[in-house]
Amino acid sequence: MCTVGCGSWDPTHLENALPPSPDQYAQGTDFWADNSPANPRNWPAWKKNSQILMVAFHSMAATFMAAGIIPAYDKMAEDFGVTVTEASYLTSVQILLLGVFPLFWKPITSIYGRYHIFIFSVLGSMACNIGGARCTTYGTQMVTRVLTAVLISPPIGIGSGVITELCEPEKRAQKLGWWTLMLTLGIPGGPFIMGFVTQHIGVQWIYWIFAIINFGQFVAYLLLGEETSYMPTESEADMARPGVFQKLIPRRINPRPLRAREFIEPLLCTRLSRVLIPACAHAIVFCYGNIVLVVEMPIAFGKKFHFNAQQIGLQFVAIIIGCLLGEQLSGPMSDWFLQALHRKRGYHRPADRLWLSYIGFGTVIAGLLVWGFQLEQATTWNVTPCVGAAIASFGNQIITTTLIAFAIDSYKDQEAATNIGVCINFFRHVYGFIGPFYFPPMFETLGLGGAAGVMCAIIGACALPSMIAIQFVATRSSH
Repeated sequence: MCTVGCGSWDPTHLENALPPSPDQYAQGTDFWADNSPANPRNWPAWKKNSQILMVAFHSMAATFMAAGIIPAYDKMAEDFGVTVTEASYLTSVQILLLGVFPLFWKPITSIYGRYHIFIFSVLGSMACNIGGARCTTYGTQMVTRVLTAVLISPPIGIGSGVITELCEPEKRAQKLGWWTLMLTLGIPGGPFIMGFVTQHIGVQWIYWIFAIINFGQFVAYLLLGEETSYMPTESEADMARPGVFQKLIPRRINPRPLRAREFIEPLLCTRLSRVLIPACAHAIVFCYGNIVLVVEMPIAFGKKFHFNAQQIGLQFVAIIIGCLLGEQLSGPMSDWFLQALHRKRGYHRPADRLWLSYIGFGTVIAGLLVWGFQLEQATTWNVTPCVGAAIASFGNQIITTTLIAFAIDSYKDQEAATNIGVCINFFRHVYGFIGPFYFPPMFETLGLGGAAGVMCAIIGACALPSMIAIQFVATRSSH
């Protein structure tokens, strides 16, 4: 088995890898872990939780900054002399880069550690956001958004590895839920808050607030952050706790050479059926159960009801509420469900998590239909389209946490957890990036109700059957 920081990871050996015994799993330990105090698995709970929360917030900041400029499209189009569609590309390109660039950061963190990469990430993003506040042309603003997405992207991919290494297996879905919830909330949270900012103090303050958030992250990492990558061969001198400012000095934690192959290793997870199928299903549901609602909300409500930036921002409350409620079922309930079955049967089966995903599929489809048809038929604003958006967001959050937890739980290698997270993130953001290019003509041609029906048909024909099949296969193979 490969441990954290290993040189080259081959996913093919995991298909036949034996998981820990039920006793080892019940004790919340992995059979390759040691008892060294330097091992993050042996840190006190408050310390582990603080690292998880900082990584989760860092992931949220990435999506928050990409989506936060949505209420300002009209104003930026006017200021830069471009169309609203062209202004929307400032978000679209960030969606793509947030999916692609974790492939670059993942091998870098395996050599130099995560802590200093995260510090560099927030400081670099802060500089780009300050530049964004001073931009006067579309081209320069595009450059700052590209660089911000590249620099802020590391935790979106490797967050799953951090969480897997820090938390006990029986709490894995709950802690992964913190991360997925924060990541998901960043998408509606950005437009919700920045709608008020755009309306009352101006577009430039969007970027100043982004920069302030980055500075706050830097202070949090400086005071509370620790290196979560663990090398069992570290000397006692290396294990000694450094001072606050000594932590800022970069050091190589792994002496092995960096190989070009490592930059594509996460994509090799596509050879694993229990990663590829959940990744594809999650990408489809996330695109139609989250991204489409966020991207089309300003267009649909602004055009139909002539809402200003603040009024459009308020509509995102429905998505936020749906995500928060969905996580209460998908995280703690998933772990409780697995523990209950473990006590009953005497062994653990990751595929049991997928039973909860069907609640998510049902509510995503129902919510999208309510949102589409009610919004199309509305002549004046009413709450029913927002209720539909909340229901769809509820289901999307259940599916997000459940499918990621299932994929990671299916392969016990710690290095696999990070690679799986990067792979799933790649699928989610690349598929989500394509969406805004065909959403407007689809809604214009089919109407809101017809487009919602098409999206539900894609989920029902592609995502749902594939998850039923993988659960059937995974359940039979675990006997």
